[in-house]
Amino acid sequence: MTQLLDRNNCGLIFVDVQGELARKVHQSQQLMTNLTFLIQSLEVLGIPIIWLEQYPKGLGTTVPEIKETLQSYSKASPVLEKMYFNGMSEPSIKAAVKDANCQQWLVVGIEAHVCVYQTVMGLINANYSAYLLCDAIASLREEDMQLAVKRLTQEGAHISSVEMAVFELLEAANNDEFKAVLSFIKQRQEALRQNAKIVL
Repeated sequence: MTQLLDRNNCGLIFVDVQGELARKVHQSQQLMTNLTFLIQSLEVLGIPIIWLEQYPKGLGTTVPEIKETLQSYSKASPVLEKMYFNGMSEPSIKAAVKDANCQQWLVVGIEAHVCVYQTVMGLINANYSAYLLCDAIASLREEDMQLAVKRLTQEGAHISSVEMAVFELLEAANNDEFKAVLSFIKQRQEALRQNAKIVL
């Protein structure tokens, strides 16, 4: 039986939102809006984040607006650098995942069909439950992202979205966490409206 997300057993793996590539992926601005909302909401809920960068010396570091949000996050790991596309192939990252003592892992970032895809596969092969947040992943080409989602669905990943995941973790509206997250929801909705106007 598939379980709902459990805030006491859930973490986030944040994959490679770096440099110029992060500005060029499909619907980049929407991605940034959703990632910011997700990080802010998970901080309220006390969810640990494992923060990854792929070869930052060559690809650049995490984009400034997201880096600032992550650096202020009390339960985010220091940046863990990697050379493997599959984060779980890096001993330091595999150890960080184990030390977090979570069975459920949300996964976001870029590119969906390369590092996100392979890291999710690494989690599944290590017997973790992986939750792909489809509005918080991206590739340069939309077709590549769609292919990654299709393949990971076939391989046993759970498919979700930032808002769906946050509401699962909140569980109810009669708590202080919901009141705090509600302001982030409104900010996200307004930002997405503004993004849509720019696209039009």
